[in-house]
Amino acid sequence: MTNRLFSFCLTVLALSGTAVAPGEAQTMPAIASTDTALALSSRVEILRTEYGIPHIFAEDWKAFGFAMGWVQSEDYGDQVAVGIVRGRGVFGRYAGRDSIAGDFAAREAHAVAAARYASLEPRARATYDGFAEGVNEYARQYPQLFPDWLVPDFTGVDALANDVYTWSRSDAAAFLRAEGRRAAARNAESRAPAPSLPDRPASWDHAEEQASLFDPIADGSNAWALDGSRTTSGHAILLRNPHLSWSAGYYEAHVRIGDELEFYGDFRIGGAFGIIGGFNRHLGWATTNNSPRYSQVYAVLRHPSRADHVLMDGEAVALSDSTITVEWTEPDGRTGTESEVTPWSPWGPVIHEDDDYAYVLTDGRDGQYQRGEQLVRMMTSESLDEWLDIMRIRAHASSNFTYADADGNIALYYNARIPDLPHEPTGDSAAVARSRSDMWSEVAPWESLPLYVNPPGGYVQQANDPPDFINLNVVLDRDTVTQNLPDPRLRLRSQLSFDLIHGEDQLSLEDVVERKHSPRMLAAERMLDDLLAALVATEPEPSLERARRILSEWDRTAAAESRGGVLFKAWFNAYMQATDTLEYRVEWDAAAPVETPVGVGKPGRAVAALRVAMEDLSEAGIAPDAIWGDVHRVVHGAVDEPVSGCEGGLGCFRTLSFTTLPDGRRAVNRGDGWVFAVEFGGEPRGYSILAYGQSRLEDSPHHDDQASMFARGEMKPILWSALQIEGSVVRRYRPGAR
Repeated sequence: MTNRLFSFCLTVLALSGTAVAPGEAQTMPAIASTDTALALSSRVEILRTEYGIPHIFAEDWKAFGFAMGWVQSEDYGDQVAVGIVRGRGVFGRYAGRDSIAGDFAAREAHAVAAARYASLEPRARATYDGFAEGVNEYARQYPQLFPDWLVPDFTGVDALANDVYTWSRSDAAAFLRAEGRRAAARNAESRAPAPSLPDRPASWDHAEEQASLFDPIADGSNAWALDGSRTTSGHAILLRNPHLSWSAGYYEAHVRIGDELEFYGDFRIGGAFGIIGGFNRHLGWATTNNSPRYSQVYAVLRHPSRADHVLMDGEAVALSDSTITVEWTEPDGRTGTESEVTPWSPWGPVIHEDDDYAYVLTDGRDGQYQRGEQLVRMMTSESLDEWLDIMRIRAHASSNFTYADADGNIALYYNARIPDLPHEPTGDSAAVARSRSDMWSEVAPWESLPLYVNPPGGYVQQANDPPDFINLNVVLDRDTVTQNLPDPRLRLRSQLSFDLIHGEDQLSLEDVVERKHSPRMLAAERMLDDLLAALVATEPEPSLERARRILSEWDRTAAAESRGGVLFKAWFNAYMQATDTLEYRVEWDAAAPVETPVGVGKPGRAVAALRVAMEDLSEAGIAPDAIWGDVHRVVHGAVDEPVSGCEGGLGCFRTLSFTTLPDGRRAVNRGDGWVFAVEFGGEPRGYSILAYGQSRLEDSPHHDDQASMFARGEMKPILWSALQIEGSVVRRYRPGAR
């Protein structure tokens, strides 16, 4: 059986111009045209329940957007409005010359938003309009909470701009750096002087800086879906478990719009459509990050006699300059402008030139603006067939989607807006293009990306590794999918995911929650025996003998109450540094994907690393047999409590990363954020936790009111029915009502 498991027929959507089929706009629900804040306020009510969760009851999509802009501003202060200013590409006008780097790409995105806004599906456009007005009205009523320079005049175009993709300046910077390494290597062989490459534009450095905020080792997500054969209730269960910085702005909310929509999910701070996980009564989804190569660079011959021209199919093709100028104002009143000039080809920006070639970056995401439109349709979909049909829009440019529904179906789609290459992938180098046929012209077909639907064994799982191993009963056949996917791998976190979910046992929703919080540390299970054997073989000195005793008695978990994990983690980090890359006795083998890697590949260095670990802990004032939770803490607001869990690199499924406090303890700063587990039946039943609370404002009661529960590995019941909500209401109001 292959990984592409279809039990139904799919109709291909026409993707030209807009994702709305001809004539469909006329069948959409009517959107109220009245746009005053008072009128919008009268059409929506918010019920805040325990933990500050907003339940939004709106009469129409514009009123929903208005309420979302309002509640996000209530809980995050000026962050939302300032983010919209950044999205306009005008932040430097207010924050100074050092703040303009992000304005260049933002100007491009905003121009696309302005040009395409009228073509958006009406429900999406109404939501963007309402969101902008909700932020405006909050700023009008509470000006003391905002910078003096902020003018609340945002529009739906401004709200859309944050959902527009542009070409990847960080990919351009990475290519230029790789090109520099290649040139340096060539010149070293010929003993020529080191080459000099042009300075990178400021916007490229900014894009790289933003990209670096995502740590591919520490960040990511877990997701599970179980069909009815694997659950005690016979209903499908979905788990969403993301791992990003605790400043990522996950925002939990429940929305009802008349009889058109009821949805519970993550409305990421800063926009109306940051929805990367959630559910309605029929179905739900969770996202996990993937990391394919979205762009492709082509080396196009420069014209031998005509400046600013290249050769394609033997003909001269002109390049034109694209100039973006941004303004800045310093606090002392000084003003100025900066410009970035990018040569532009018919296929994308020219990011580098040498004597022979112009290097053109092509990006399958550039200019895509329909993300909100796609999410409206996903939120209102009612079946697997409909949901998968909507996924063909491809406006969400990245992320895997794990799916479950009330009909008992489960699925996992490796979604990626990547080029359909007519050549082998070239990695960080360029492919030579002498003809247009040498270059890609369409994104990879929807059907060429991995899709698992109702696989045998009754589950799918994803933990940020390539899609070769989503279900151990069905391994990906690479010949059936697009060629430019990342190479196969299965890291320890993914392997523990399989260990927790693969099998035939039936799980309740509560069992899923318990397994999600497993404190197991798979690196210890795979490596500790070899480390202990290496210690015995060396007849260790007293300090290492003490270390051996501590590790021998340890339960090999990152449980808050266990002793030994602090020392093992210090050893693991020291051993990784001592071997440059972590060396196992048996490296990972795709033929044994969940049994390898195993052991310690460099026993001598492993013993030396343990000596370093003991010294490092001593210098930090931490006992080598310290209790895990005495060192690893949730420190948030007034909460300071022990926590179970560790970094994904150590093979923890409860993935947490830590920053070091002045006293040497480690406080969670990223990892598990907004987690939910939901079971689909007559109506959804679930649990959720938002570790860092509904509000970033430290004086809010909802800044830290979930942190203790999170530290203990507990989750709160999701309130869905009217009876549940009414029984837990702590505040009822109309947003914007004066």
